[in-house]
Amino acid sequence: MNARYTTPPQRDSWFAPLSIDMFIKVLKTSFFHPFVAWIIPLCFRAQNMYWDATPMLVSIGWASLISLSWILNAINNRLAFGMPREVDLSEEVIVITGGASGLGLLVAEVYGMRGATVAVLDVQEMESGEARGVTYYKCDVTDKAQVARVAAEIERDLGTPTVLINNAAIVIGKRLLDMEIEEVEKSLATNLISHFYTLKTFLPAMARSESGGTVVTVSSVIGQLGAAHLTDYAAAKAGITAMHKSLAAELHETHPQIRTVLVTPGQLSTPLFYGVQTPNAFLAPVVEPVDVAKEIISAIDNGHSAAIGMPLYARWVEWYNVLPLGIQAVVRSLAGLDVAMRTFIGREGTRHSEKNGVLIQGF
Repeated sequence: MNARYTTPPQRDSWFAPLSIDMFIKVLKTSFFHPFVAWIIPLCFRAQNMYWDATPMLVSIGWASLISLSWILNAINNRLAFGMPREVDLSEEVIVITGGASGLGLLVAEVYGMRGATVAVLDVQEMESGEARGVTYYKCDVTDKAQVARVAAEIERDLGTPTVLINNAAIVIGKRLLDMEIEEVEKSLATNLISHFYTLKTFLPAMARSESGGTVVTVSSVIGQLGAAHLTDYAAAKAGITAMHKSLAAELHETHPQIRTVLVTPGQLSTPLFYGVQTPNAFLAPVVEPVDVAKEIISAIDNGHSAAIGMPLYARWVEWYNVLPLGIQAVVRSLAGLDVAMRTFIGREGTRHSEKNGVLIQGF
């Protein structure tokens, strides 16, 4: 049965923009920032308060603790990711898979406007048409012959790639029992195997270059949590997360000039998960692509390796697996993790009805 399917109603209220991430961001730029923390004892001193007064001692202790935590965080990042590489945008050639829409398109357009050379690989035409500084190549990244052909064209037209952003992904959004084998194969080929094709194609040139390069892997928090209706997607994302960590370890030993950036966002506000509503907008807000793009661009610009997790729970999700299994089950139920896909429509405008299993065509 075919029927028109409209977008599920979105929660809309005065407190809709409020989330735990917003509060943390405000605190990090105020109460938990060293500059602001040290203003407090300076204000006390301006009021002629003695150095040994209790409020003065408490404020100095707090400012010292915050400053120490920032210093330790900087040391931790340096130990984990090493020294940054030098980046000159006029010399960078950035390859983005799945860059015709969503997060990939946003990153491509930003770099194109800033003077970098950008190549977008996608089977779909770019949503914005032509973009300044961006060259579109029609390419199915699940076909290694097409990847090799396009790589040769990029080398000829734009130069040797220095940044690879593996961003291509699809979401089938069905229960495993409802999926065809061909759909499973397509999902794993796009979400997992294509990463190996692009890495094997573009990484050798970065390895030969003294200036190195940057490899960005866009994974998902679902790869660590799993979720109903996402067995194929979760398996692939878990695979590329493990692949990225292993690759980073290899490159650290053999090619330390290459930087690696792992991105594990929660639900993104892109067509990939069109129709899905977050079960808890306060604790698990939908992430805007522009926020993730800012973090990716910052890491590439500064030549840093990085692990980017958004929103807040995505940065702490590994602790979930430490919890007792019973508590994990309670957390999943309270979070609504396994019912979120019931309203999924997707990029292609289709979804499965939970009620009768009928495929409903959307427009």
